Amino acid sequence: MSVSNTVDDREEGLALNPKFDASGLVTCVTTDASSGEVLMVAHMNEEALRRTIASGDAWYFSRSRNALWRKGETSGQIQHVVELRLDCDQDAVWIKVEQQGAACHTGRRSCFYRKVETAEGGPRLALVDGERLFDPKDVYRK
Repeated sequence: MSVSNTVDDREEGLALNPKFDASGLVTCVTTDASSGEVLMVAHMNEEALRRTIASGDAWYFSRSRNALWRKGETSGQIQHVVELRLDCDQDAVWIKVEQQGAACHTGRRSCFYRKVETAEGGPRLALVDGERLFDPKDVYRK
């Protein structure tokens, strides 16, 4: 990865030069390569980005566990990367993946399984595409 920090180099150049935040992370949006469906949003540190590029499998950094993880290492719900892109100022990553099974740790295909509806008394959430593909209690035994 490049070390140049000029706006022109980062926005117009062809060098991979991710702009990590103060915590050393970039946001990663993950979509299904075939359908375009948003599957999840997570974070990558430099090591996760390097491993994703080198292996072809999605790697992320868990802020809650403060640890690097390969998607599917526990659940078997692997994400094979088809394409990896960075946004204009290289502070966000978009990966298109072939998802095996569910992307969400709740067992659902996508982490975006609820929508906001207006209701009497204020907005509330409603399930959409909420069917579980696996039971998290069976997969993530502690």
